[in-house]
Amino acid sequence: MTTSRPAAVIVLAAGEGTRMRSSIPKVLHTIGGRSLVHHAITAARGIDPVHLQVVVRHQRDLVAAHIAECDPDCLIADQDETPGTGRAVECGLAALPDDLDGVVVVTYADVPLLEAETLRELVQTHERAGSAVTVVTAIVPNPSGYGRVVRGADGGVERIVEHRDASADELAINEINSGIYAFNGGLLREALAALTSANAQGEKYLTDVVAAVRARGSSVAAYRLDDLWQTEGVNDKSQLARVGVELNRRTVARLMAAGAIVRDPATTWIDAAVSVGRDTEVHPNTRLLGATTIGPDCQIGPDSTLTDMEVGEGATVCRTHGELAVVGPGAVVGPWVNLRPGAEIGADSTIGSFVEIRNTRVETGVEVPALTSLSPREQ
Repeated sequence: MTTSRPAAVIVLAAGEGTRMRSSIPKVLHTIGGRSLVHHAITAARGIDPVHLQVVVRHQRDLVAAHIAECDPDCLIADQDETPGTGRAVECGLAALPDDLDGVVVVTYADVPLLEAETLRELVQTHERAGSAVTVVTAIVPNPSGYGRVVRGADGGVERIVEHRDASADELAINEINSGIYAFNGGLLREALAALTSANAQGEKYLTDVVAAVRARGSSVAAYRLDDLWQTEGVNDKSQLARVGVELNRRTVARLMAAGAIVRDPATTWIDAAVSVGRDTEVHPNTRLLGATTIGPDCQIGPDSTLTDMEVGEGATVCRTHGELAVVGPGAVVGPWVNLRPGAEIGADSTIGSFVEIRNTRVETGVEVPALTSLSPREQ
């Protein structure tokens, strides 16, 4: 099914994130070499919305500056002092054109494993159902803390009730609201304008839009997601670590499916933007970070950390720490080598043990002996 281009994706990033116990804004904490909000922006940009917007508040200037680095075309909207997800979306819509028409997707900056393909399927489900709202739901064994999806006699979504406001019967429901939605833009504006904060938290809940839309006679659809990791939020550092491990597992699996060989996935850490060529072997205790690019048929590791590196076809890099350096095709580096920024190792060169190279080019076929330090002469 061909879907229309979404009118907007609104990413909510205004929360304070107190459970992180950190001076760093929650959405700027990183996994897989990207901030949480960068992961969210990447997924949102993947469905090519007309407008991509992030709603901010806590440490606003710091977060906004980071977003501009991640995606210069991303719009920034400010949430005012009125709390709640409903108010956040209301502030976001107010910063978009008044005549905005079409599908508006709402997601969160702290759900880093959400994929663009899932957002695409959400929009398809929304348009196919012809509904006013489509919510991403999931069945979980322990729904504690999540909003519950209450269905009517016809099986359709009737309302969403937050955990703190749920009755005993509603707490027994194990279908949860992920907080990710597709809305008809015009109806969303009208429903948000009618929201109140008459609830246990004293906030404007975005979830109340569902009941408001149903009360007007419009339909609400659900897109049930089986991959629970994609709905997993990050609220503290334990969750940050847990989700980071899962992202790494997925990254390693994706690279192996494309032809790389990872000898010990449990001790190998690879950032999301790294590329590894076919039949390259990555040995244990290796970290490939940043925008590192590894060609085919290489031997990488063990015990190596490469950050923003370029390694050419057939090269060997063993027990090496490298950053912002280039290793040419067929070169042999290590063990115990430090390649500092600006180091460039020519094709078929050999770099011996206990060598440090900084801002220097080693020409093709050159052998650098052990216990050598190469750097530009100081002027």
